[in-house]
Amino acid sequence: MTTPATDAPSSAADAPASRPARRYAPPRVGGPRRWWDWVLASDPGLGHLQAGWRALVSMSVSLAAGYGMTRVLDVPATLGMVVGGMMGLMSAFVVAENTPSRLVRASLWLPLPYAAVLPLASWAHQHRMLALVLMVVGLAVTFFLARFGTFGLLTGMMTFNALMVGGIIVIPMDTCGPLAAIAVVASVAVLIARLLLCYPMPREDLLRTQRAFLVEARRIADAAATALDPDADRATAVRRMGRALRRLNITTVTIDGHLAQPEVAADPDSAELLHQYLFDAELALQGIGQAVQRMTAHQVPAPLRETMVIGLVIARDTHLGRADALHPAAELIRQQATALPEGGSAEEAEVRALAHRVADLLDGLAESLAHWLELGWNSATVRARVPFQPTVALERNRPAGAGPAAERVAAAQARPGWRRAIPYLRAPLQAGTAAAITCPLADAINGQRFSWGLVGVLITLFGTNTTHERLRKLVHRVVGTAVGAVIGIALLHLIGPGHTGWTLVVIVGGLTIGSWGLQRQYAYWVVGLVVALVQMYGLTTPYGGMDRLLAQRLVDNALGCAVATVCAAVIFPVSTRKVAREVQRGYLSATEHLVEQVALRWTDPGAPVRLRGAARALDAALLQVHSVLRPLVRMPLGGRGRGRESSLRLLNSATRHARTLAASADIDLRLTPEQIALVQRVREVFTGSLQALDRRVARDEEGTWVRVSPVIRELMDRLPATAGPDAAQLRTALRELAALDEALAALAERRGLATTTPPAPRTTPSNRTRTALTAWAATLRPRTTAEAGSARAGATPATGAPGANGRPGTTAGPAAGPPAATGNTPRNTTGNTTGKTTGAATGKATGNTAGTATVSGTLRCPAHPDGCAAWITVISDRGKREALVRAVGGGYRLTGLRPGGHTLIVSGPAHAPRAEFLLVDAPGQDQRHDITLVPAP
Repeated sequence: MTTPATDAPSSAADAPASRPARRYAPPRVGGPRRWWDWVLASDPGLGHLQAGWRALVSMSVSLAAGYGMTRVLDVPATLGMVVGGMMGLMSAFVVAENTPSRLVRASLWLPLPYAAVLPLASWAHQHRMLALVLMVVGLAVTFFLARFGTFGLLTGMMTFNALMVGGIIVIPMDTCGPLAAIAVVASVAVLIARLLLCYPMPREDLLRTQRAFLVEARRIADAAATALDPDADRATAVRRMGRALRRLNITTVTIDGHLAQPEVAADPDSAELLHQYLFDAELALQGIGQAVQRMTAHQVPAPLRETMVIGLVIARDTHLGRADALHPAAELIRQQATALPEGGSAEEAEVRALAHRVADLLDGLAESLAHWLELGWNSATVRARVPFQPTVALERNRPAGAGPAAERVAAAQARPGWRRAIPYLRAPLQAGTAAAITCPLADAINGQRFSWGLVGVLITLFGTNTTHERLRKLVHRVVGTAVGAVIGIALLHLIGPGHTGWTLVVIVGGLTIGSWGLQRQYAYWVVGLVVALVQMYGLTTPYGGMDRLLAQRLVDNALGCAVATVCAAVIFPVSTRKVAREVQRGYLSATEHLVEQVALRWTDPGAPVRLRGAARALDAALLQVHSVLRPLVRMPLGGRGRGRESSLRLLNSATRHARTLAASADIDLRLTPEQIALVQRVREVFTGSLQALDRRVARDEEGTWVRVSPVIRELMDRLPATAGPDAAQLRTALRELAALDEALAALAERRGLATTTPPAPRTTPSNRTRTALTAWAATLRPRTTAEAGSARAGATPATGAPGANGRPGTTAGPAAGPPAATGNTPRNTTGNTTGKTTGAATGKATGNTAGTATVSGTLRCPAHPDGCAAWITVISDRGKREALVRAVGGGYRLTGLRPGGHTLIVSGPAHAPRAEFLLVDAPGQDQRHDITLVPAP
């Protein structure tokens, strides 16, 4: 037995039907789910793929240009391809400018230092000791010039490369001129190819990161629906939700870092508005995830559980590029939560409040996403209160790790006198000393391959900040070399001798894959590099001696890495412990800045304050803490690493409260002088405690953390007992400020600080005391959100004709509201087995069993008479996702459905999600249910 879906217009669709729905983003950003979305989610902005594509284009063009020029200038092909390949390799790895003008300048500068130093390297090759000394000096100069930006780094790298190539290969002096010409031609050819095939488009990168954010948002909705499955394992579901929320935070922080580039946002006002809407959207998603996590710890009534899952699946499958896309899902959940009987236990009241919170957050998410996606596509029409100011630093298109903190520790080593030069000479001295020690040792192992040891020194000191990072890089180097050697030797024997074309293909392919993997794990780059090098060595080395040659290379690399690690730990060291202290101090400093900004926002509404920017700086500081405190080796339970994990959990909790504080505190207030004095008191007490904890972290000084909660309680008591969005938002901000204080107070206790409370002023009127106690007790109860009407544009529910079991069907799109919520007979909602989604992408579900039915039918719409491509999700009345099948050729088939009520959610690229009720009342028999879709506007 089935009931057809009916559609009814909502108040959001009162406009004439002929007017198309407004789109806030290009279809490629806000459109339906696509199979390649997982690539965007793992690589926001496609920075990793762009690096691989850049390497493929640069290496292919440079090798071809080098080979072609050897035919013109009559020089050995090997020399020409080595020089041309060097230009392509450095262009791919070092020149990563995001504007055409900077790309042109860097690419044209690339061959100049190389061509200038190549004659010196050619002459020094005849003098062995001089060649070794020049390479040691060249490596030290490279690290010195790296402090002076892209051109300094290019000059140092190309100088060292010229000296290394001249020390390894015999280059006749009369060929230096032609080789310089080859370098220039190869660089120009690579530049032209990159302008044609790898043109920098930062605005397109922003659109791709927006799509990545939407993919992560859909993942959170899917994880939330899975967590509510009655048969799901709660611990597994919560862990999955936590991973989804962490990925979302990293994606948003990365996007915020890209906004600092002037080429991404048209102006500072647009960048600031993009930042604000993105922050609010992430905050709503974080709130949805946390609310669902809390709901999994309670007994959720079956009707509410089913409605929550349906609403979250609709939210997951909705095309987020349209206006009011998520309001139907929010209204569906809100109606069912309202339909629950009043009264009952405290647990039932909390579940009801959490459901209302999820609905309100979905409404807020819809508004934030609409504005954010529109700004990503169009220019801003309003001015921001304060222009955008960057707060997130990026390294290789990812949030920075220990680098900024290590630079601050190194800068602190400067002292009066000669010590002022330490920050400038530390890295060159470490590199030069390590190279001077490694060179003779590597030369003694294999005089022809001594440069492998210098490469080990270079890669160990370049891009690392602590001893832990260098040891990790050494492990990645060893593992990557071993894996790459196995793959490379297998490919070498597969290709065989004499097939130069296939050898070049493997070389370019290995470097391309390695360039893509470098952005993820250093070991991936080493694997690709070694695969390419094995093919190059195969041109001159007998296949039988390849194993010994690669073993020598691994030993030389490991030797250089080990010597460089020791030198970095001895010569003006920047210890991991100091960096760990510095990142924690950076976090405390960011927290202090946020507290001061909140106080300034409340006491001076006209002040230029960026609360969301201050909270985003706290996010970036937390990621730096994670990167440094991450242990080199995972300790077993009860090991020393447990203390760090506890501290990180406290910092994670504090950061969540800080985000909510920043959003809720951004309101215009008219405080009385007495209230302003209390706000200043809160600021003074909180910042004083943060400074005491900072001194404890920096110098192990004794101190006391003074809890600010009593002062906050007094401030809440002095607030007028008025209702309204601003009053509720202010009380939310105060509660979050108190929670932030409690989380950091627990961290201070772990660090050995004593905790106390300030003496609270005595209040004589008894009614004031009772009011204060009542207000504080209210903060301990589950918080309900403001009425939905003040948070959204206003889409009222639309109900159709009721079907079986009292539930109508609906089209969950902007032109129709959700169905009215009705109750079903409660069933057992507990379970200890992990819920699994059945069915396959081929359109077939699992086979029937005794007492089950098969449902089939057609899937049509007026715009696609031959059938629509869509996915069908089946949700039982217990809130469990029973199946996920794909409609093929205009038809679908569901097998193994148990008797009872089910909800079918149909979603496709050309349609908004549509929910229909299905009643299976004839077990063991086939049922037919045809679905007709309405094309998306």
